[in-house]
Amino acid sequence: MQHPDRYQGRRVVVLGLARSGVAVAELLHRRGADVVVNDKKERSSCPEADPLSALGISVVCGHHPDDLIDENVALVVKNPGIPYSIPPIRRALELGIEIVTEVEVADAVRRSPMIGITGSNGKTTTTTLVHLILKQDGQGAIVAGNIGRALTEAALEARPDEWLVTELSSFQLKGTVGFRPNIACLLNLYETHLDYHGTMDDYAASKAKLFANQTADDTAVFNWDDPFCRSLAPRLSARPFPFSSKEPLEQGVYIQNGVIRVADGNREPEELMPVREIAVRGGHNAENAIAAAAVALSAGASPESVRTVLRTFRGVEHRLEFVLEKDGIAYYNDSKATNPTATSKSIESFDGGDIVLVCGGLDRGSDYMELLPVFERSVKAVVALGEAREKLLRVAELAGVAKRTAVDAADPEEAVRLAAEAARGFAEPGQTVLLSPACASWDMFPSYEDRGRMFKHSVHTL
Repeated sequence: MQHPDRYQGRRVVVLGLARSGVAVAELLHRRGADVVVNDKKERSSCPEADPLSALGISVVCGHHPDDLIDENVALVVKNPGIPYSIPPIRRALELGIEIVTEVEVADAVRRSPMIGITGSNGKTTTTTLVHLILKQDGQGAIVAGNIGRALTEAALEARPDEWLVTELSSFQLKGTVGFRPNIACLLNLYETHLDYHGTMDDYAASKAKLFANQTADDTAVFNWDDPFCRSLAPRLSARPFPFSSKEPLEQGVYIQNGVIRVADGNREPEELMPVREIAVRGGHNAENAIAAAAVALSAGASPESVRTVLRTFRGVEHRLEFVLEKDGIAYYNDSKATNPTATSKSIESFDGGDIVLVCGGLDRGSDYMELLPVFERSVKAVVALGEAREKLLRVAELAGVAKRTAVDAADPEEAVRLAAEAARGFAEPGQTVLLSPACASWDMFPSYEDRGRMFKHSVHTL
């Protein structure tokens, strides 16, 4: 897209009144664009509408008008979650009108360096770690994007010496054209979000856009152990700085014999710290830790700052979050595990086979058979709810899980009660009740955060 100043006097349609839509509408309005904001929700459900109207921005709620998109529209900025199949987007595509997400607009106005972090799993934990390391190092850093502030808002306020540490989804990246982060990090790629992207090819291509416009002045951090991430290496224009938990690297951050090491390609690798000193549990969090180390070191952070944060960081809410221990049963909230791979990794973070799993949610078409091996090894009981509950109970049955229960309604209290009852029924001490849904939340809850908080409340009120 052109610089936002180039849309002065031209019509721009912003689709979606969420946080990012409000921020980008205000920005383009201040730059002189004729902004129209449209949201399918009724105006009574759009508290952001009145403040935008007070600024002189046209806001249309309740439907998508047939004449919303015509030849006079210069740009469409859409909420990342809005599918490309809705009529206004289809019409814009027919007319050849450029369609972008807020990320593209923010990139055009920022003055500060940017770190972009994406992946199927681990984005929030890695983004949080990078932010904490940079702050520990005394560098200016602002978290934005999927967590923290709206990216356009942060981009306008960040000083030239502050890093924009940005968590990015495939939905956001799909709507980019010229976006170019100074440091880009791709954590992994697993089958998810196919209800939005349609195919794995589209999903992968959206993630790969993170590196598309980088140059030799930039840095590309990626997971050497992930086949898709590694396949991108020959096509990168940026300086590659991968990470690996499985093999030594000539350049990058890797784990060898239980120790995190850093290699710059010029000297002997340096020992950073033992893996056992990472404060958060799980092999997937060790991967997140070395990814964060690779990004932070590329941004100029000291090894000591990396060590300090990795030794003290206790995790992010809804990511293997310890809730409490009661009657010898430990309860963990991993509501952010919204696909089978994330749930598998969460289960594998616990030693032994003493897990009572609470799972289920929006059915995106997966058969969930990926969970079969970890169910067989580590799960003693399953409480399933939501659209996908019968599929998950079928996997549990095939795995030989003895206790399998379905909760028909969106009732976290009932799910927690049944899970606690199952855990108490086992003779061995040290049981774990784990909420790790393997599904998105939207069939029952507004967000995974709401799901996790309801789970925690239900645990505390047992």
